[in-house]
Amino acid sequence: MLKKKDIISISDFTKEEILYILKTAEEMNKKDCSELCKGKILATLFFEPSTRTRLSFETSMKRMGGSVIGFSGEESTSRSKGESLYDTIKIVEGYADIVVMRHKVDGSARLAAEASKIPIINGGDGSNQHPTQMLLDLYTIKQSQGKLENLKIAMVGDLKYGRTVHSLAAAMAMFNAEMYFVAPEQLQMPNYIIEDLQKSNINYHIVDNMQDVIGKVDILYMTRIQKERFPDLQEYEKVKNVFILNKKLLETAKPNMKIMHPLPRVNEISEEVDIEPHAYYFNQAHYGIPVRMAIIALLLGCVK
Repeated sequence: MLKKKDIISISDFTKEEILYILKTAEEMNKKDCSELCKGKILATLFFEPSTRTRLSFETSMKRMGGSVIGFSGEESTSRSKGESLYDTIKIVEGYADIVVMRHKVDGSARLAAEASKIPIINGGDGSNQHPTQMLLDLYTIKQSQGKLENLKIAMVGDLKYGRTVHSLAAAMAMFNAEMYFVAPEQLQMPNYIIEDLQKSNINYHIVDNMQDVIGKVDILYMTRIQKERFPDLQEYEKVKNVFILNKKLLETAKPNMKIMHPLPRVNEISEEVDIEPHAYYFNQAHYGIPVRMAIIALLLGCVK
């Protein structure tokens, strides 16, 4: 169904394909997959820093019997000598069977896919998209709520530069979610995403106060204010502490409400929240393994 497909953007998926990936992840989480991708090689090309995405992809491949090559940081590669991204991809396609790439430039993953004869997985391209995070987010929501349809979700923090929420908003629209976008005006969700939601008749709300929505939603999706995306650090200083979730704010939360975060966090979730039954962000990070195992195995044709 997905063999040899690239995963670059949410727009690459149908709803049926998303559900198929989530179903495959659930099945793989219950069985021994240690020989599934034996002899296959994953290349991890991380031109930007990463902990969870890179390590979970590497762990996923190794748990299926495959091998991993790659780098973290372009300073140790020929990119530092002026090699183009196109040439890097053309070289790596002869060394590996599949590539996951993170890059600081919007659209870089699409360029890599156009250059490559082997599947390219977008591990995050600038402030644009992060489709595998979206898939593990959907998996997490389904595990915590028992469904994906007709939920209420609040996305909080940096919605302008936050590639995870860009992908997630588009995905949740497929499942008729009601969405609350909680951010300072200068960090609100980009207009193109709002316009897409309007075309799909999805209910959404522009909000600047997190406390107003905590009692209404099933999922509270927190994000950090991304210092590295701000062209003006003075603007970052104005908004860096605008939303901080603490235990007291959870007093109005529904029993089923779960807090998610793509991580890393800075100070937007107090550590006292970690022991609350609503906290689900570490579960979310760990769900990256079965989901990324499913993605790799499906693209390589190791499962059908």
